[in-house]
Amino acid sequence: METTEPIARYRRFLKRRNYSVHTVKNYVNILGHFSTWLQISIERATSKETDAYLDHLLRRRKKPKTINCHFGCIHAFYDYLIEDEGMPLANPVKKNYRLRLPRPLPKHLRDAQVESLFNEINDARDRAMFMLMLRCGLRVEEIARLTADAIEYRSRQLYVFNGKGSKDRVVYLSEDALSALKTYMQKRRWSKEKRVFLAQKGPLRGKPISVRGIQKRIEHYAQRAGIAVSCHHLRHTMATQLLNADADLVTIQDLLGHSRITTTQCYCRVSNLKVQRDYYKAINVVLQRTQPIRDDGFKWDKKGIMENRI
Repeated sequence: METTEPIARYRRFLKRRNYSVHTVKNYVNILGHFSTWLQISIERATSKETDAYLDHLLRRRKKPKTINCHFGCIHAFYDYLIEDEGMPLANPVKKNYRLRLPRPLPKHLRDAQVESLFNEINDARDRAMFMLMLRCGLRVEEIARLTADAIEYRSRQLYVFNGKGSKDRVVYLSEDALSALKTYMQKRRWSKEKRVFLAQKGPLRGKPISVRGIQKRIEHYAQRAGIAVSCHHLRHTMATQLLNADADLVTIQDLLGHSRITTTQCYCRVSNLKVQRDYYKAINVVLQRTQPIRDDGFKWDKKGIMENRI
């Protein structure tokens, strides 16, 4: 049996399970790299080979997140061989195998940086794209796939179809996002293309703009504004601003399309304004209930007599 046959069957299995084209392609690519590296057939691999493959990826300086993605895919593939194809195998990748990952804070823009960035964006299409990221929290892939029939101007709603994880959701249009979108649609050339945002120059003019094309535009404006910013930073900025404005965490989770509330909770660590307000509100209650402590390190009673050293 050739090594590529199980992978081909797994590919058909994923497609029948309605996995996205991007996910199927990524999984098959990972398994292809693993099978090419193996000196034996996939069916004969043991934990000895997967441990050696881990060392191989580390030598190639792959990031922990990338390595975890590889091993998650390989583990799922062997589960398929065992459970769906009935092969008498032991999964060579241990369940819940993960490298420890750093937990950096989500990066967001401050209000002055947002203003500086959008002062550089005069193009109607680009302004509409990035305003939807900032006000609606759309991912760059969702901007690229946005279609005209997904926009409800009267109700100021926008439908995100088949978002990350094949999930649909509804987001809402702020006044400035709605205005930017209307301005662009009025200037947009008539086209049979259903996608909203189209390339404006070059041989692909009039065709849907690609994800990379959108990323290049934000890089262009970021350089002009002198700000380190990506498309995803705008999404992070929207979440942080809503949290600072006392929006419920569950509301933000729904708008961003997060499956787990723990994903949304990472913004609590970066939302300093809300933490600051909550702290001072709570500490004032504490101070009203307890004796104040002076800066000299001593605790004093109401008559000003020192009680004990802190």
